[in-house]
Amino acid sequence: MKINKIIKYLILSDIAFFTGWGLITPIFPIFIIDKIQGGTVLVVGIASAIYWIVKALLAFPIGTLLDKYAGEKDDFLFLISGFFIASIVPFGFVFAMYPWHIYLLQFFYAVGMAMAISGWRAIFTKNIDKGKEASEWSLDDSLLGFGTGVAGIFSGYMVLNFGFIGSFIVAGTLGLMGVLIIFLLRKEMQVSARGIHANIMDFFNGRKRTQSHANIKDIIGDNKR
Repeated sequence: MKINKIIKYLILSDIAFFTGWGLITPIFPIFIIDKIQGGTVLVVGIASAIYWIVKALLAFPIGTLLDKYAGEKDDFLFLISGFFIASIVPFGFVFAMYPWHIYLLQFFYAVGMAMAISGWRAIFTKNIDKGKEASEWSLDDSLLGFGTGVAGIFSGYMVLNFGFIGSFIVAGTLGLMGVLIIFLLRKEMQVSARGIHANIMDFFNGRKRTQSHANIKDIIGDNKR
């Protein structure tokens, strides 16, 4: 199946990133109980709750914010920043000693994922090949599930042979590979799928889509004159 470059790179970044986290998820409760001072089943539950609650609280506001700006540069900024933040978290687990370390890392993981997922889905939706919507979403889901499943098998093997630290380092490295793949799309984000784009400085300066429309109309008017 032929797919465009942007969709292909988004899927590849997804595979790299979530395969990395697939090495962590199965062993994470064991790591907390065995290696964290004061680590208990309750700590595992609180850590999981922090991630899901923080991510849930941030996802919709971030998505709403991204919708207020034209083009894909804002989506790209949140995507690559979010993936980078989340990819650094496994390296933080290497140095974690107490429950509050885990809680703090889970908080940053949630922030990163709320940013990344909102940006990823926005770019994927804008660039999906017409007539292949279901197949391309399904392809991403299938490859993501396969990568995560295979990683789950290797997670136990890696802990037995290289310890938790080895698993965290490999997971973080795979995450950063996903960030690099996304970075390769930076030039593709110059033009919005909607024909309008706002640069990153416009985003921070608060120029919204309506102003972008007005600016483009002014430019068109000047050219006609």
